[in-house]
Amino acid sequence: MDFVVSRKDLRQYGFVPDAGGTAGTLDPASAVLRIEKFAFTANNVTYGAVGEMIGYWKFFPAEEGWGRIPVWGVAVVESPGASGLAPGERVYGYFPMSERLVVTPVQVSAHGFVDGAAHRRELPPVYNQYTRLGADAGYDPADDDVLMLLRPLFATAFLLDDFLAENAFFGARSVLLASASSKTAFSLAYLLAKGRRDTCRVVGLTSPGNVAFVERLGCYARVVAYADVATLDAQEPVVLVDMAGNHAVTRAVHEHFGAGVKYSCQVGLTHWERVGDVAGLPGAKPTFFFAPSQIEKRTADWGAAGFQARLGAAWCDFLAGTRGWLRIVHGKGPEAVERAYRETVEGRVKPDEGLVLSL
Repeated sequence: MDFVVSRKDLRQYGFVPDAGGTAGTLDPASAVLRIEKFAFTANNVTYGAVGEMIGYWKFFPAEEGWGRIPVWGVAVVESPGASGLAPGERVYGYFPMSERLVVTPVQVSAHGFVDGAAHRRELPPVYNQYTRLGADAGYDPADDDVLMLLRPLFATAFLLDDFLAENAFFGARSVLLASASSKTAFSLAYLLAKGRRDTCRVVGLTSPGNVAFVERLGCYARVVAYADVATLDAQEPVVLVDMAGNHAVTRAVHEHFGAGVKYSCQVGLTHWERVGDVAGLPGAKPTFFFAPSQIEKRTADWGAAGFQARLGAAWCDFLAGTRGWLRIVHGKGPEAVERAYRETVEGRVKPDEGLVLSL
């Protein structure tokens, strides 16, 4: 069973049998992974919203006009084929919202493997890598849910933090995070507040109903409702990191600060239905931040092991701080997955909740 959505309208969705081709005779080089559970956040809605532009629909093909939104999850090796994987072992990585996934394991090592399926070879490598969880001496199955929910989002925040610091914050003194209650924004705010406090001030922009929650996180120097952007000092140069994709908010920030917007990037589309044309706005031209590009750069600079070591150290430090505010909500079966998808697309998931689902 696979959960599919319309590539033209994310509000159209449904279940289809075996769109991923797990039925029938498999190539001996293939392995079948039974997807045990996966996280679903607003970040996954972004995958769908920019699926055509960035290529997220290419990872897990579906019938014409339909797509399978990628998620981060944990799976069990059901049929290893000739891959060298062990039946029953658990792996972490990129999956469709499905019961099973057929992969073609290559570069198999004690720590993981790469899916070498032909249709994935030209896609960003970071999404094709799978981790063998049993090989990590420090791995704790109790952290599965947080790993799926926050590790990918934290990695994006880690790369943004690195990118902004590398560019000396483009001369800005404040970083504005739109959709400040989102998990990616909170992760970035945490990193900036911890390591860049003397360099920049972190300001959260959010909806009125989330102001109190964002203030409680303790990572933002100031929290402002979207309608109150004009109360910020227009003379201060700023960077805008937009997780929302809300055209009205982007326009309000650019028009208020004008040439003072030194850099403006869009990371997510939590307000995917409010996206509009951003051409001609004053200040720096809004651009899309594509995390894999920064991964490639830093892997070249630091080496693959060096990059993973730095990311891992930052993640371990961040992980302990999540236990006080994140509430895991589990859902199992088609009805639960459909309900979670609908509530996320409609923006009705509480900011302190993390959805972990399975079919």
